[in-house]
Amino acid sequence: MRITIASRAGLVGALLLAGLGVGMTPAAASNPAGVASLGSAAFGKAGQTPIAISSLADCAVEGPTANSSGVVSKTGITFGGGTTTCTTTVVDPANGVTTTKSEAKGQDFELSALVSTGGPRIKLRSYSVSCTATQSNTNATWSYGGATGLGTLPSPVPVGYVKPITKSDGTLLAEAIFNEQALPGDGSIGQTMLRIKFAPASNITGEVIVGRAACSPTP
Repeated sequence: MRITIASRAGLVGALLLAGLGVGMTPAAASNPAGVASLGSAAFGKAGQTPIAISSLADCAVEGPTANSSGVVSKTGITFGGGTTTCTTTVVDPANGVTTTKSEAKGQDFELSALVSTGGPRIKLRSYSVSCTATQSNTNATWSYGGATGLGTLPSPVPVGYVKPITKSDGTLLAEAIFNEQALPGDGSIGQTMLRIKFAPASNITGEVIVGRAACSPTP
């Protein structure tokens, strides 16, 4: 198996899997054939009504193959809407060979839940994550633009890179996990662009997902 990881300016990342060895045993459950989502959220403070946003604008190559969401805003968080597409292209009709592409494109994400505890207001003007697949390889990419509240990221962004989100005195309020990958070992890829997990000092429990896609080699 060959794995190539690349990123540019901390804003773009890519992962390619190809050339799987015979008899490789998956280490975990396989990823879906092709899915994408703008994100989701489930968090809350003790004594307050939990905030829950179900996975937004889900698509799948089995259907629905396209979806969209308008602005979804609840206390402490806003997803500004976006679109998803999960397409299948026949590249060899005689032999039924196909390729797939599953992609989510979102905009105007904002997390203000940490402001009341002295943390930053996190914003993303735009973001995208996609997963493409052929019979022989899968490829996942992600990007975002117009970010505030997250500081500077390394370039390239390592797999599972953790960016602490703190108060001015250094108290950890949350962790922003970038480029999170699920690689079960069967050639499939699951890619989460950003996962925000709240720390105890924030008095919030739960997490937020921003941009997710997954795919498997085509039959």
